[in-house]
Amino acid sequence: MASKSHFSRAPTTHHMSDPGYDLDGEAGGNVEFATYTVHIPLTPDNQPVSISVEPSTSRSFKDRHVSMERSASLRLEDQFASSSMFTGGYNCLTRAQLKEKVIETDSSHPQMTGARGSACEVPGCNGRVMTDERGLDIIHCPCEYKICRDCLRDTLTTGDGICPGCEKSYNAQDGSVLPFVSDGTSKMERRLSLMKSQNSGPSLMSQTNDANFGNWLFETERDYGFGNAMGPKDAKNEGPGPTDFKDKPRGKLTREKNISTAILTPYRLLILVRMVVLGLFLEWRVSHPNENAMWLWGMSVICEIWFAFSWLLDQLPKLRPINRTTDLDVLKEKFETPNPHNPTGKSDLPGIDIFVSTADPEKEPPLVTANTILSILAADYPVEKLSCYVSDDGGALLTFEAMAEASTFANLWVPFCRKHNIEPRNPESYFNQKSDPYKNKVRPDFVRDRRRVKREYDEFKVRVNGLPNSIRRRSEAYNSYEEMRALKVEREKGIDELFEIPKIPKATWMADGTHWPGTWITPAPEHSRGDHASIIQVMLKPPSDEPLQGAEVDSNCISLGEVDIRLPMLVYLSREKRPGYDHNKKAGAMNALVRASAIMSNGPFILNLDCDHYIYNSQALREGICFMMDHGGERICYVQFPQRFEGIDPSDRYANNNTVFFDVNMRALDGIQGPVYVGTGCLFRRTALYAFDPPLLKEKTGCYGAFFARRKKDATVASIPEPSESQSIQIDSDYEEMSVALIPKRFGNSTLFVESIKMAEFQGRLIPEYATMNNARPRGALTLPRALLDTPMVAEAISVISCWYEDKTEWGQQVGWIYGSVTEDVVTGYRMHNRGWRSIYCVTKRDAFRGTAPINLTDRLHQVLRWATGSVEIFFSRNNALLAGYRMKFLQRIAYLNVGIYPFTSIFLIVYCFLPALSLFSGQFIVETLNVTFLVYLLGITLTLVILAVLEIKWSGIHLEEWWRNEQFWLIGGTSAHLAAVLQGLLKVLAGIEISFTLTSKSVGDDADDEFADLYIFKWTSLMVPPITIMLTNLIGIAVAVCRTIYSVIPEWSSLLGGVFFSFWVLAHLYPFAKGFSGRRGKTPVVVFIWSGLLAITISLLWVAIDPPSSNAQIGGSFQFP
Repeated sequence: MASKSHFSRAPTTHHMSDPGYDLDGEAGGNVEFATYTVHIPLTPDNQPVSISVEPSTSRSFKDRHVSMERSASLRLEDQFASSSMFTGGYNCLTRAQLKEKVIETDSSHPQMTGARGSACEVPGCNGRVMTDERGLDIIHCPCEYKICRDCLRDTLTTGDGICPGCEKSYNAQDGSVLPFVSDGTSKMERRLSLMKSQNSGPSLMSQTNDANFGNWLFETERDYGFGNAMGPKDAKNEGPGPTDFKDKPRGKLTREKNISTAILTPYRLLILVRMVVLGLFLEWRVSHPNENAMWLWGMSVICEIWFAFSWLLDQLPKLRPINRTTDLDVLKEKFETPNPHNPTGKSDLPGIDIFVSTADPEKEPPLVTANTILSILAADYPVEKLSCYVSDDGGALLTFEAMAEASTFANLWVPFCRKHNIEPRNPESYFNQKSDPYKNKVRPDFVRDRRRVKREYDEFKVRVNGLPNSIRRRSEAYNSYEEMRALKVEREKGIDELFEIPKIPKATWMADGTHWPGTWITPAPEHSRGDHASIIQVMLKPPSDEPLQGAEVDSNCISLGEVDIRLPMLVYLSREKRPGYDHNKKAGAMNALVRASAIMSNGPFILNLDCDHYIYNSQALREGICFMMDHGGERICYVQFPQRFEGIDPSDRYANNNTVFFDVNMRALDGIQGPVYVGTGCLFRRTALYAFDPPLLKEKTGCYGAFFARRKKDATVASIPEPSESQSIQIDSDYEEMSVALIPKRFGNSTLFVESIKMAEFQGRLIPEYATMNNARPRGALTLPRALLDTPMVAEAISVISCWYEDKTEWGQQVGWIYGSVTEDVVTGYRMHNRGWRSIYCVTKRDAFRGTAPINLTDRLHQVLRWATGSVEIFFSRNNALLAGYRMKFLQRIAYLNVGIYPFTSIFLIVYCFLPALSLFSGQFIVETLNVTFLVYLLGITLTLVILAVLEIKWSGIHLEEWWRNEQFWLIGGTSAHLAAVLQGLLKVLAGIEISFTLTSKSVGDDADDEFADLYIFKWTSLMVPPITIMLTNLIGIAVAVCRTIYSVIPEWSSLLGGVFFSFWVLAHLYPFAKGFSGRRGKTPVVVFIWSGLLAITISLLWVAIDPPSSNAQIGGSFQFP
């Protein structure tokens, strides 16, 4: 009878099939082979149904097959799952198609898709022999007859198990003969067996009792452990003795370095002094109006009050900046050094799943993405603990084949990096760096190896750059063949004269001659950017648990005899898209990655990177894990790394480096509740993304808590702003007590995904530092081999990335990346902080990650527009910090409030930038006279601002020029993109008009010899109109005021001085904007002059009409100057 395992599906039967192969089943008992029937819903009603497993019969080998080992079976099943492309989705079949060729070049690494063994020796078969983790042929008989998987299956099921070579029965004791054997346990049960064994073993007892492992492990006189043959007591004998394994006082993984009090104390006092000065100044301004120009005085006072409020929101979160450091030696000692709980010294570090997202290969070049992937695969982290997932939201074959090419080149690049300790491990950046590549390199074969790798990388770039043409030519050839075949069929039917050629869809073809299931070059139904099936392809299958040494070769190749050549798992993924379903842009793609990775690898920590941000420091992952695994790390939701950029012009004209934000604001937030999430370069705790509360969270009731205690909520699905404490992820109790009825509503109907949560929480726990430490995992618990992939597991991953899966769930509402804003990153981090989690800012000595930034003025303004629009959306949503719960700290609330409010400063900023020109035109000023009181206040405000800037430069390490560039672009962005963001945000809130943004192109300019060519490209945009108008109006105002004052009978020099100084202050901030019009040769486009002249003349005439000139201002007696 077929065994049943419940999955959340609704009825419509779809089959996973492959020609000549039936997918392995989860059947128990004596079942050998099984055929899966996966139920996919006709409509996404999310009703739980079951997956039926129907075992096939086994005639003569049933009893013998039951006794076979499971390990060989799982290896072959893993090899099939890793070599197949899985596709499926809503109302379509879920298929597993074996791919022996994904690119034109041959695959050589045993982990790669398409890596093949020798030819099958069965007559008439063109199959390939399966290979092991070292790339060697799997031989099933002592006669060394080579047979492929399909022929072996046919032999066992229909040929009575006789070897075609020696005509003898296969050895029944050889477990590798029978590839598809099941012991009746489900895959998730096998994955959770680690926790079950640990929970019942003595290791867990040591967490709560005072038992000492060292006492009974080392001091025993029995026939095991040290003190006997395996570990002699005599210290003179060679080998590690008991003292080598004794627990030593362990240092801290991280340390907090406070800013010097000589800098921080004056800094805080000066903030207080400036607050007092601003308060007194505003009081004086309100009480001393300018009776001659009340309109000018009123506008200036309102703007100054808002500026003071805005400065306060920005400055208060900076009161407690801190620095942090990590100790990687302590990390290695704790997790990768032999100890009583891990005698072999295998890595006990938790797994990390790395997400790389891309959407459009035309704007995000595949070569850039491929280099990012290569830097990830070469990261200095245990290979078996690392998995990389590439999300292609465009479903493009170009991205798919570029990733396949990258996995091919990784076979050479990654061992080369490990052998010679290469930094950075992005080949494009490494070969283009200007420093000496031979510095500190002592191996005599480095020069030869580097030349070989450089030549191979040049060929790799040529192949990747040639992929668009290769795909197009291949598709045209196959489409032409299909048309000819269709024409031949019509003629065979007796139709001699065809009035028209049969219409054949212009499909996009893969290298193995099959249709690409994603987006076609010529869009077609079910093959367009917004309408295609789910795709999962394992490019590099999970590595073996043991190191795999390379081979010693001749002088023409790289010798890798002492280098581990294993590669981390690499998975290509494209989620399903269908018309009528909201795909939620990047946030939806990230949530699909979270679910698929939970089923396939389930790393307890997740690192997300943009496709143009690569790992610059190979040990960055270890530094991030230090914070997660240190004392108190269980309450850290994510570790944010600063963004660093390459390709920025030396003067950083448009403040692309954004160092004031990353080195000042983010460091300061680290001293409160943690930095905000900025969208890339962030290491997450997986369970924090699942909307659980931090463990051991204590409710803070405040000063009056004894009299007005908070009432705890009942156990329900998390709600914002005050989620229930009973949802805190105490897996041993709370997880088990969670209502089963709430699980589909929150996470969806995937049983495998729900079961993976418990394992992810367990693997993310700290190791016990003392015997009574609660909620810790035993030492050495993560040294066991990882679970292998199988077809049901990947098929379930296809299901959870379907377009219908999130319907009637909390994905995007409470769980995962949050939907509803173009700045989903800030909202996602805000939700975590609102639940009581804290985050960490990790600034490494060597930059952790590096990426690219738009240096073109237009692209930069559009980037700022997108950020500001997201902030406006946050302000008008439930994610406004004013509605935050009590678990968010006060200063953290102020910081998030500033995130939502800062675009509105543009309204007051634009008015204030026009005030100097209006003052010059009218001959009035914002104050009645420039008296001593006003000048003293102005001097005090300016001096405190400058001194605060100097102190910030001191404790943050930025440069004065960087601070000034930030001030300049604050005004440029505030008078252009921020104003447009406010208008767009209001339109969305009031009129429901959705806002769409396009990806910023990451291509360079036309001049390939100049890396800053894009800086000089002028692209007109309406965002430039307000700054241009401000500049010209102020210039005309200065000219008018100077002429009026010179030729006036009674010159008013004080008003002129104040207005001109004010105007020059505005123009100095807009100087980089004006310089952007000059281009490479200093030529300003004609369109700038036309628009600028028209706007300036219009404003001037309008002002003259509103305020006509007085009759006493005369030039030469007869000529009257306005």
